[in-house]
Amino acid sequence: MDFREEEERSRYIANCLEQMREATKEMGLLTGEYSLITSYLTDMEEIEALPESEREGLDSIAGRLVALEQEGQRYRGRKNRMKDADYYRLREHEGEIKEGIAKLKECEEYGGKVKQDLQRLDRERHAYEYRREELKALLDNLRGMTVIFVTAFVMCILMLVILQFGFHMDTKIGYLLAVAAVALAVTVTWVKYTDNDRELHQVEIAVNKLILLQNKVKIRYVNNRNLTDYLYIKYGTDSAETLNRLWKQYQREKDERREFAEAEGKAEHYRRQLLNKLSRYRIATPQRWLSQAAALLDKREMVEMRHELILRRQSLRKQMDYNNSVAETARKEIMDVADKYPAYAAEIMEMVSQYGGEDSTY
Repeated sequence: MDFREEEERSRYIANCLEQMREATKEMGLLTGEYSLITSYLTDMEEIEALPESEREGLDSIAGRLVALEQEGQRYRGRKNRMKDADYYRLREHEGEIKEGIAKLKECEEYGGKVKQDLQRLDRERHAYEYRREELKALLDNLRGMTVIFVTAFVMCILMLVILQFGFHMDTKIGYLLAVAAVALAVTVTWVKYTDNDRELHQVEIAVNKLILLQNKVKIRYVNNRNLTDYLYIKYGTDSAETLNRLWKQYQREKDERREFAEAEGKAEHYRRQLLNKLSRYRIATPQRWLSQAAALLDKREMVEMRHELILRRQSLRKQMDYNNSVAETARKEIMDVADKYPAYAAEIMEMVSQYGGEDSTY
Protein backbone atom coordinates (compact mmCIF):
# COMPACT_ATOMS: atom_id res chain seq x y z
CA MET A 1 0.00 0.00 0.00
CA ASP A 2 1.08 3.57 -0.64
CA PHE A 3 1.05 5.05 2.87
CA ARG A 4 1.79 8.48 1.44
CA GLU A 5 -1.80 8.55 0.19
CA GLU A 6 -3.94 9.95 3.01
CA GLU A 7 -7.04 7.91 2.11
CA GLU A 8 -5.19 4.58 1.97
CA ARG A 9 -3.20 5.39 5.12
CA SER A 10 -6.30 6.37 7.10
CA ARG A 11 -8.23 3.33 5.91
CA TYR A 12 -5.37 1.01 6.89
CA ILE A 13 -4.95 2.52 10.39
CA ALA A 14 -8.73 2.55 10.95
CA ASN A 15 -8.89 -1.12 9.97
CA CYS A 16 -6.13 -2.00 12.48
CA LEU A 17 -7.90 -0.04 15.23
CA GLU A 18 -11.19 -1.79 14.43
CA GLN A 19 -9.44 -5.15 14.76
CA MET A 20 -8.16 -4.09 18.18
CA ARG A 21 -11.66 -2.95 19.20
CA GLU A 22 -13.29 -6.24 18.21
CA ALA A 23 -10.55 -8.29 19.87
CA THR A 24 -10.89 -6.27 23.11
CA LYS A 25 -14.67 -6.68 23.07
CA GLU A 26 -14.30 -10.46 22.70
CA MET A 27 -11.79 -10.56 25.57
CA GLY A 28 -14.27 -8.83 27.87
CA LEU A 29 -16.92 -11.45 27.11
CA LEU A 30 -14.55 -14.38 27.56
CA THR A 31 -12.87 -13.33 30.81
CA GLY A 32 -15.94 -13.81 33.06
CA GLU A 33 -16.64 -17.33 31.79
CA TYR A 34 -12.95 -18.21 32.13
CA SER A 35 -12.91 -17.05 35.77
CA LEU A 36 -16.04 -19.08 36.54
CA ILE A 37 -14.57 -22.30 35.14
CA THR A 38 -11.31 -21.64 37.00
CA SER A 39 -13.30 -21.33 40.24
CA TYR A 40 -14.91 -24.74 39.52
CA LEU A 41 -11.47 -26.31 39.12
CA THR A 42 -10.28 -24.60 42.32
CA ASP A 43 -13.28 -26.04 44.19
CA MET A 44 -12.32 -29.54 43.01
CA GLU A 45 -8.78 -29.06 44.32
CA GLU A 46 -10.15 -27.78 47.65
CA ILE A 47 -12.41 -30.84 48.06
CA GLU A 48 -9.62 -33.28 47.21
CA ALA A 49 -7.37 -31.58 49.79
CA LEU A 50 -9.83 -32.01 52.68
CA PRO A 51 -8.58 -33.97 55.75
CA GLU A 52 -9.69 -37.61 55.93
CA SER A 53 -12.02 -36.99 58.89
CA GLU A 54 -13.83 -34.19 57.07
CA ARG A 55 -13.93 -36.18 53.86
CA GLU A 56 -15.57 -39.16 55.61
CA GLY A 57 -18.48 -36.98 56.76
CA LEU A 58 -18.81 -35.43 53.33
CA ASP A 59 -18.71 -38.84 51.62
CA SER A 60 -21.32 -40.18 54.03
CA ILE A 61 -23.80 -37.45 53.12
CA ALA A 62 -22.93 -37.74 49.44
CA GLY A 63 -23.31 -41.54 49.61
CA ARG A 64 -26.84 -41.34 51.04
CA LEU A 65 -27.79 -38.74 48.46
CA VAL A 66 -26.40 -40.84 45.64
CA ALA A 67 -28.26 -43.94 46.94
CA LEU A 68 -31.59 -42.09 46.89
CA GLU A 69 -30.87 -40.74 43.43
CA GLN A 70 -30.04 -44.25 42.23
CA GLU A 71 -33.40 -45.41 43.62
CA GLY A 72 -35.10 -42.80 41.54
CA GLN A 73 -33.03 -43.79 38.53
CA ARG A 74 -34.22 -47.37 38.81
CA TYR A 75 -37.80 -46.11 38.89
CA ARG A 76 -37.12 -44.02 35.85
CA GLY A 77 -35.23 -46.80 34.11
CA ARG A 78 -37.92 -47.36 31.57
CA LYS A 79 -37.62 -47.20 27.80
CA ASN A 80 -37.47 -43.87 26.00
CA ARG A 81 -36.06 -42.19 29.07
CA MET A 82 -33.61 -39.37 28.70
CA LYS A 83 -29.99 -40.19 29.43
CA ASP A 84 -28.99 -38.99 32.88
CA ALA A 85 -25.86 -37.35 31.51
CA ASP A 86 -27.96 -35.21 29.14
CA TYR A 87 -30.58 -34.54 31.83
CA TYR A 88 -28.09 -33.32 34.44
CA ARG A 89 -26.15 -31.33 31.90
CA LEU A 90 -29.30 -29.52 30.85
CA ARG A 91 -30.40 -29.12 34.45
CA GLU A 92 -27.05 -27.53 35.21
CA HIS A 93 -27.63 -25.00 32.41
CA GLU A 94 -31.43 -24.84 32.73
CA GLY A 95 -31.53 -21.13 33.35
CA GLU A 96 -29.53 -20.36 30.24
CA ILE A 97 -30.44 -23.21 27.88
CA LYS A 98 -32.98 -21.25 25.82
CA GLU A 99 -30.50 -18.45 25.41
CA GLY A 100 -27.85 -21.06 24.60
CA ILE A 101 -30.01 -22.62 21.86
CA ALA A 102 -30.72 -19.19 20.37
CA LYS A 103 -27.06 -18.24 20.61
CA LEU A 104 -25.92 -21.52 19.04
CA LYS A 105 -28.45 -21.22 16.22
CA GLU A 106 -27.35 -17.65 15.66
CA CYS A 107 -23.68 -18.73 15.58
CA GLU A 108 -24.39 -21.51 13.08
CA GLU A 109 -26.39 -19.22 10.79
CA TYR A 110 -23.89 -16.40 11.11
CA GLY A 111 -20.99 -18.78 10.48
CA GLY A 112 -22.63 -19.98 7.27
CA LYS A 113 -23.17 -16.41 6.07
CA VAL A 114 -19.63 -15.34 6.94
CA LYS A 115 -18.23 -18.41 5.17
CA GLN A 116 -20.24 -17.51 2.06
CA ASP A 117 -18.93 -13.94 2.30
CA LEU A 118 -15.35 -15.23 2.53
CA GLN A 119 -15.88 -17.44 -0.51
CA ARG A 120 -17.42 -14.57 -2.45
CA LEU A 121 -14.59 -12.20 -1.50
CA ASP A 122 -12.05 -14.86 -2.47
CA ARG A 123 -13.67 -15.28 -5.89
CA GLU A 124 -13.74 -11.52 -6.40
CA ARG A 125 -10.09 -11.20 -5.39
CA HIS A 126 -9.04 -13.98 -7.77
CA ALA A 127 -11.02 -12.32 -10.59
CA TYR A 128 -9.29 -9.00 -9.95
CA GLU A 129 -5.88 -10.68 -9.74
CA TYR A 130 -6.52 -12.47 -13.05
CA ARG A 131 -7.51 -9.14 -14.62
CA ARG A 132 -4.37 -7.54 -13.17
CA GLU A 133 -2.16 -10.12 -14.87
CA GLU A 134 -4.05 -9.59 -18.13
CA LEU A 135 -3.50 -5.81 -17.93
CA LYS A 136 0.19 -6.25 -17.16
CA ALA A 137 0.54 -8.48 -20.22
CA LEU A 138 -1.34 -5.93 -22.36
CA LEU A 139 0.93 -3.12 -21.14
CA ASP A 140 4.01 -5.19 -21.95
CA ASN A 141 2.61 -5.89 -25.43
CA LEU A 142 1.84 -2.21 -26.03
CA ARG A 143 5.36 -1.22 -24.99
CA GLY A 144 6.71 -3.83 -27.41
CA MET A 145 4.47 -2.54 -30.18
CA THR A 146 5.73 0.99 -29.58
CA VAL A 147 9.31 -0.19 -29.96
CA ILE A 148 8.36 -1.99 -33.21
CA PHE A 149 6.63 1.12 -34.61
CA VAL A 150 9.58 3.36 -33.81
CA THR A 151 12.03 0.85 -35.25
CA ALA A 152 9.97 0.51 -38.43
CA PHE A 153 9.76 4.29 -38.71
CA VAL A 154 13.54 4.67 -38.39
CA MET A 155 14.07 1.99 -41.04
CA CYS A 156 11.58 3.70 -43.40
CA ILE A 157 13.34 7.04 -42.95
CA LEU A 158 16.70 5.41 -43.71
CA MET A 159 15.31 3.81 -46.87
CA LEU A 160 13.77 7.10 -47.97
CA VAL A 161 17.06 8.91 -47.35
CA ILE A 162 18.89 6.30 -49.49
CA LEU A 163 16.30 6.64 -52.27
CA GLN A 164 16.46 10.44 -52.10
CA PHE A 165 20.22 10.93 -52.08
CA GLY A 166 21.40 7.66 -53.63
CA PHE A 167 18.94 7.40 -56.48
CA HIS A 168 17.80 11.05 -56.64
CA MET A 169 14.15 10.14 -56.23
CA ASP A 170 11.38 12.42 -54.95
CA THR A 171 10.51 10.99 -51.48
CA LYS A 172 8.47 13.82 -49.97
CA ILE A 173 5.26 11.83 -50.07
CA GLY A 174 7.09 8.89 -48.47
CA TYR A 175 8.26 11.08 -45.60
CA LEU A 176 4.73 12.38 -45.04
CA LEU A 177 3.24 8.87 -45.13
CA ALA A 178 5.89 7.51 -42.75
CA VAL A 179 5.40 10.34 -40.24
CA ALA A 180 1.60 10.11 -40.45
CA ALA A 181 1.66 6.34 -40.01
CA VAL A 182 3.97 6.35 -37.02
CA ALA A 183 2.08 9.27 -35.43
CA LEU A 184 -1.22 7.47 -35.79
CA ALA A 185 0.20 4.16 -34.50
CA VAL A 186 1.93 5.77 -31.50
CA THR A 187 -1.17 7.83 -30.65
CA VAL A 188 -3.45 4.80 -30.71
CA THR A 189 -0.93 2.77 -28.71
CA TRP A 190 -0.51 5.57 -26.14
CA VAL A 191 -4.28 5.97 -25.67
CA LYS A 192 -4.70 2.23 -25.11
CA TYR A 193 -1.66 2.16 -22.80
CA THR A 194 -3.03 5.05 -20.73
CA ASP A 195 -6.48 3.45 -20.43
CA ASN A 196 -5.03 0.07 -19.42
CA ASP A 197 -2.62 1.67 -16.94
CA ARG A 198 -5.49 3.59 -15.34
CA GLU A 199 -7.54 0.39 -15.11
CA LEU A 200 -4.55 -1.44 -13.59
CA HIS A 201 -4.31 1.21 -10.87
CA GLN A 202 -8.02 0.81 -10.08
CA VAL A 203 -7.63 -2.98 -9.99
CA GLU A 204 -4.70 -2.68 -7.55
CA ILE A 205 -6.83 -0.48 -5.25
CA ALA A 206 -9.71 -2.96 -5.46
CA VAL A 207 -7.40 -5.90 -4.60
CA ASN A 208 -6.04 -4.03 -1.55
CA LYS A 209 -9.57 -3.23 -0.34
CA LEU A 210 -10.64 -6.84 -0.78
CA ILE A 211 -7.60 -8.10 1.17
CA LEU A 212 -8.35 -5.73 4.08
CA LEU A 213 -12.01 -6.77 4.04
CA GLN A 214 -11.07 -10.47 3.90
CA ASN A 215 -8.81 -10.09 6.95
CA LYS A 216 -11.61 -8.41 8.89
CA VAL A 217 -14.16 -11.06 7.89
CA LYS A 218 -11.69 -13.87 8.72
CA ILE A 219 -11.32 -12.55 12.27
CA ARG A 220 -15.09 -12.60 12.68
CA TYR A 221 -15.28 -16.09 11.19
CA VAL A 222 -12.58 -17.50 13.50
CA ASN A 223 -14.15 -15.89 16.59
CA ASN A 224 -17.57 -17.23 15.61
CA ARG A 225 -16.14 -20.71 14.90
CA ASN A 226 -14.34 -20.77 18.26
CA LEU A 227 -17.49 -19.63 20.09
CA THR A 228 -19.57 -22.29 18.29
CA ASP A 229 -17.08 -25.03 19.21
CA TYR A 230 -17.07 -23.83 22.81
CA LEU A 231 -20.88 -23.95 23.00
CA TYR A 232 -20.81 -27.47 21.54
CA ILE A 233 -18.44 -28.52 24.32
CA LYS A 234 -20.35 -26.64 27.00
CA TYR A 235 -23.76 -28.13 26.16
CA GLY A 236 -22.44 -31.51 24.97
CA THR A 237 -24.10 -31.29 21.55
CA ASP A 238 -23.20 -31.15 17.88
CA SER A 239 -25.84 -28.72 16.63
CA ALA A 240 -28.54 -26.31 17.78
CA GLU A 241 -31.18 -28.67 16.40
CA THR A 242 -29.91 -31.56 18.54
CA LEU A 243 -29.77 -29.34 21.62
CA ASN A 244 -33.31 -28.09 20.99
CA ARG A 245 -34.57 -31.68 20.69
CA LEU A 246 -32.85 -32.60 23.95
CA TRP A 247 -34.33 -29.54 25.62
CA LYS A 248 -37.89 -30.56 24.67
CA GLN A 249 -37.21 -34.08 25.90
CA TYR A 250 -35.82 -32.64 29.14
CA GLN A 251 -38.99 -30.66 29.75
CA ARG A 252 -41.11 -33.79 29.39
CA GLU A 253 -38.75 -35.71 31.66
CA LYS A 254 -38.92 -33.00 34.25
CA ASP A 255 -42.71 -33.22 34.38
CA GLU A 256 -42.55 -37.02 34.84
CA ARG A 257 -40.05 -36.77 37.66
CA ARG A 258 -42.47 -34.75 39.71
CA GLU A 259 -44.09 -38.07 40.55
CA PHE A 260 -41.12 -38.89 42.74
CA ALA A 261 -42.00 -36.24 45.30
CA GLU A 262 -41.51 -38.46 48.33
CA ALA A 263 -38.15 -39.85 47.22
CA GLU A 264 -37.04 -36.41 46.14
CA GLY A 265 -38.10 -35.02 49.53
CA LYS A 266 -35.66 -37.34 51.26
CA ALA A 267 -32.99 -36.58 48.72
CA GLU A 268 -33.54 -32.86 49.27
CA HIS A 269 -32.83 -33.33 52.97
CA TYR A 270 -29.40 -34.73 52.17
CA ARG A 271 -28.78 -32.09 49.54
CA ARG A 272 -29.24 -29.42 52.21
CA GLN A 273 -26.86 -31.31 54.47
CA LEU A 274 -24.32 -31.54 51.66
CA LEU A 275 -24.67 -27.84 50.90
CA ASN A 276 -24.20 -26.92 54.57
CA LYS A 277 -21.20 -29.19 54.77
CA LEU A 278 -19.57 -27.73 51.67
CA SER A 279 -20.33 -24.17 52.82
CA ARG A 280 -17.99 -24.70 55.78
CA TYR A 281 -15.05 -25.04 53.43
CA ARG A 282 -13.48 -22.63 50.97
CA ILE A 283 -15.81 -23.69 48.16
CA ALA A 284 -16.81 -20.83 45.86
CA THR A 285 -19.82 -22.61 44.34
CA PRO A 286 -21.02 -25.32 46.77
CA GLN A 287 -24.44 -25.52 45.10
CA ARG A 288 -22.79 -26.85 41.95
CA TRP A 289 -21.92 -30.10 43.75
CA LEU A 290 -25.54 -30.90 44.48
CA SER A 291 -25.81 -32.29 40.95
CA GLN A 292 -22.32 -33.81 41.11
CA ALA A 293 -22.50 -35.74 44.38
CA ALA A 294 -21.44 -38.98 42.67
CA ALA A 295 -18.18 -37.34 41.63
CA LEU A 296 -17.34 -36.86 45.34
CA LEU A 297 -17.38 -40.65 45.74
CA ASP A 298 -15.93 -41.78 42.41
CA LYS A 299 -12.50 -40.50 41.43
CA ARG A 300 -13.12 -41.49 37.81
CA GLU A 301 -16.11 -39.19 37.57
CA MET A 302 -14.10 -36.44 39.21
CA VAL A 303 -11.41 -36.93 36.56
CA GLU A 304 -13.99 -36.80 33.77
CA MET A 305 -15.47 -33.64 35.23
CA ARG A 306 -12.06 -32.03 35.45
CA HIS A 307 -11.32 -33.10 31.88
CA GLU A 308 -14.49 -31.42 30.59
CA LEU A 309 -13.76 -28.22 32.51
CA ILE A 310 -10.18 -28.18 31.24
CA LEU A 311 -11.44 -28.61 27.68
CA ARG A 312 -13.81 -25.69 28.16
CA ARG A 313 -11.06 -23.55 29.68
CA GLN A 314 -8.65 -24.49 26.88
CA SER A 315 -11.29 -23.50 24.35
CA LEU A 316 -11.67 -20.13 26.10
CA ARG A 317 -7.89 -19.71 26.40
CA LYS A 318 -7.57 -20.42 22.68
CA GLN A 319 -10.07 -17.67 21.93
CA MET A 320 -8.39 -15.28 24.40
CA ASP A 321 -4.92 -15.98 22.96
CA TYR A 322 -6.23 -15.50 19.44
CA ASN A 323 -7.82 -12.14 20.27
CA ASN A 324 -4.73 -11.05 22.20
CA SER A 325 -2.66 -11.95 19.13
CA VAL A 326 -5.00 -10.03 16.82
CA ALA A 327 -4.88 -6.92 19.02
CA GLU A 328 -1.09 -7.11 19.43
CA THR A 329 -0.50 -7.66 15.71
CA ALA A 330 -2.74 -4.71 14.83
CA ARG A 331 -0.95 -2.55 17.41
CA LYS A 332 2.47 -3.51 16.02
CA GLU A 333 1.31 -2.77 12.48
CA ILE A 334 0.24 0.73 13.56
CA MET A 335 3.57 1.33 15.32
CA ASP A 336 5.50 -0.01 12.31
CA VAL A 337 3.73 2.45 10.00
CA ALA A 338 4.40 5.29 12.44
CA ASP A 339 8.11 4.31 12.64
CA LYS A 340 8.55 3.90 8.88
CA TYR A 341 6.67 7.12 8.08
CA PRO A 342 7.55 9.56 10.87
CA ALA A 343 6.01 12.42 8.90
CA TYR A 344 2.58 10.91 9.57
CA ALA A 345 3.27 9.72 13.13
CA ALA A 346 1.35 12.58 14.76
CA GLU A 347 -1.67 12.00 12.52
CA ILE A 348 -1.59 8.25 13.29
CA MET A 349 -1.31 8.84 17.03
CA GLU A 350 -4.27 11.25 16.81
CA MET A 351 -6.39 8.48 15.22
CA VAL A 352 -5.28 6.08 17.97
CA SER A 353 -6.14 8.69 20.60
CA GLN A 354 -9.64 9.20 19.12
CA TYR A 355 -10.31 5.47 19.17
CA GLY A 356 -8.88 5.24 22.67
CA GLY A 357 -11.25 7.94 23.90
CA GLU A 358 -14.19 5.71 23.02
CA ASP A 359 -12.82 2.70 24.85
CA SER A 360 -10.66 2.96 27.96
CA THR A 361 -8.97 -0.34 27.12
CA TYR A 362 -6.87 1.28 24.37
